[in-house]
Amino acid sequence: MIGAGQLARMTHQAAIALGQSLRVLAVDRDDPAAQVTPDVVLGSHTDPAALRRAAAGATVVTFDHEHVPGDLLAELAAGGVNLAPPPQALRHAQDKLVMRRRLADLGAPMPRYLAVDDRAGLDAVAGFAERVGGATVVKAARGGYDGRGVAMADDPAAARDLAAGYLDGGIPALIEERVAMRRELAALVARSPFGQGAAWPVVETVQRDGICVQVIAPAPDLRDEQAQQAQQLALRLATELEVVGVLAVELFETADGALLVNELAMRPHNSGHWTMDGAATSQFEQHLRAVLDYPLGDTDPVVPLTVMANVLGADQPPAMTLDERVHHLFARMPDARVHLYGKSERPGRKIGHVNLLGDDRVDSAMLRERATLAAHWLAHGQWPDGWDAHAGGRPGSRSEEKEPQP
Repeated sequence: MIGAGQLARMTHQAAIALGQSLRVLAVDRDDPAAQVTPDVVLGSHTDPAALRRAAAGATVVTFDHEHVPGDLLAELAAGGVNLAPPPQALRHAQDKLVMRRRLADLGAPMPRYLAVDDRAGLDAVAGFAERVGGATVVKAARGGYDGRGVAMADDPAAARDLAAGYLDGGIPALIEERVAMRRELAALVARSPFGQGAAWPVVETVQRDGICVQVIAPAPDLRDEQAQQAQQLALRLATELEVVGVLAVELFETADGALLVNELAMRPHNSGHWTMDGAATSQFEQHLRAVLDYPLGDTDPVVPLTVMANVLGADQPPAMTLDERVHHLFARMPDARVHLYGKSERPGRKIGHVNLLGDDRVDSAMLRERATLAAHWLAHGQWPDGWDAHAGGRPGSRSEEKEPQP
């Protein structure tokens, strides 16, 4: 696996159960996956020699990010390396303009957009912004993630300046209409070289400052026909783009109920972390099954509702150790499923996630509140609701439980 972040770390966990050995290309031995797998190649994903060392003797090479330059991927493929997904698929997740143009060819629903490939393209920005209502979203065509490389523009002048800034950095820009949306969704699927496809339930993703903070699986109040439309669209894109492995299709649900494709990711994805505890087959095991061309696993949920909350580093890391915070979390919420990434704590950094599972008797809002409380506690060492086990709080599985007062 090229990259040794948390996705590689969790893929390694799944590989062990399948009797597989995962080699990772890591920048540093402290990278999350490099901490747990014995087979580590140190080097950069932009270094051809390091890529060749990582690929040597491998059955298949896959990725925990999309940042390997396309010419290096082509070189590996030409040398007989089995890449999954293959370069011709991965380029649609690496370059937003390539993605938008191909989706347009396929007739996939998406926001209206303007490609700004060069300085001359800046002259079209004002007219485009006027056609779509003025407010736009300006994106770097390559390299952005977790809100980076994405900016809001309220008027044509701001959009032009943002696009010019990306061009000055040598990166084309993509300007999209500002969609009036109800919420964001994600359709996660997998596809094998054999052509088998499998889809998990469509989920709702909650974003803050461009970073996913929570996932609700399945998406509440999503009509069956909408869910089927999203799954079928994701499976069709996986086939048309020749994806091998997991594909995440990020979607906007508009105010009038339409579904529009936002972005694509061809790897395990944050929107699928809930599957580690809430589905019959996790996205990490499924990704391995797909790239190894095994029959794909069952994607049915094991409970009616799963909520995943990301643990994002606090502005000031608490004095209490993370291990102590886990201890106290389990005292209050013994049903919490905690997944930590072995990362140092810094503001806004994803250091782990928590999954909470619910049945028909559990209110969705309550499960979401508990997941939010758990993630905040692990990040900050403070309970937002003031709960204190030593001052009357009774450890239990429900956040509202309190020790009776005399």
